[in-house]
Amino acid sequence: MTALTIIATITVKDDCIELVKKEMLKLIETTRAEEGCISYLLHQDNENSALFTFYETWASRELWQAHRVMPHMVKYRAATEGAIASFTVNELSKIA
Repeated sequence: MTALTIIATITVKDDCIELVKKEMLKLIETTRAEEGCISYLLHQDNENSALFTFYETWASRELWQAHRVMPHMVKYRAATEGAIASFTVNELSKIA
């Protein structure tokens, strides 16, 4: 099995930054305890406070897919509905 790196880039509507940040922080501990989670790091852009990036490493794509439907992820999406301006996910495999 090859580890999978995920770069999830989230741009939040300006009036929702603190709400979404609070909800993202709730994900950290639970996600890090999930099977297959190697690392799960949240970053906020220094110049644009509405821009967040999750840098994740998973043991496999299947375990990352399972993460996406976990109850805490479903709650996060419900709590932040309408607050996200854009969301991009890149799935990366290490080549060197």
